[in-house]
Amino acid sequence: MVRWVMAFLGLLPLLGGAAPSVELVLPGLDGKPYRLSDYRGQWVVVNYWSTTCPPCLKEIPELSRFHDRHKDEDAVVLGIDYEEIPRLWLKEFSENRKISYPVLLGPPGAPTPLGPVVALPSTFLVSPDGEVIGRHVGPVTAKALEAFLQERSRQAAGAGR
Repeated sequence: MVRWVMAFLGLLPLLGGAAPSVELVLPGLDGKPYRLSDYRGQWVVVNYWSTTCPPCLKEIPELSRFHDRHKDEDAVVLGIDYEEIPRLWLKEFSENRKISYPVLLGPPGAPTPLGPVVALPSTFLVSPDGEVIGRHVGPVTAKALEAFLQERSRQAAGAGR
């Protein structure tokens, strides 16, 4: 079932078994550094996007809805702006779009520790253990992310029996 959900999400599972934990440290719009390791114990949806990407803009409300529903429990969204843009303009843009998740500043074109960003939007799913378990190129929906988390919870419950 997890394979079906990953296929539904369009996530490309990493091959070769479990990937090692990764670290990512980027500045947020609020000026503080955000570390992927600060979210150990939670699922992290890392979304690379830009303000000039129509599919990216379409998924912002979906990602905000998912983040708001899960941020205090089991999952968060981190949005990484992947373009050269003044911080002040991006801050205003993010406020106008009502982005509820942290927006981080990522240098465009730079290699990422999560994997290649071949197109925008690109979303990486990081497990509570800090392992990148999948990548999706194109917009994602809150519904698809919810389905993935529900399936993983069912799988974990079944493994504990």
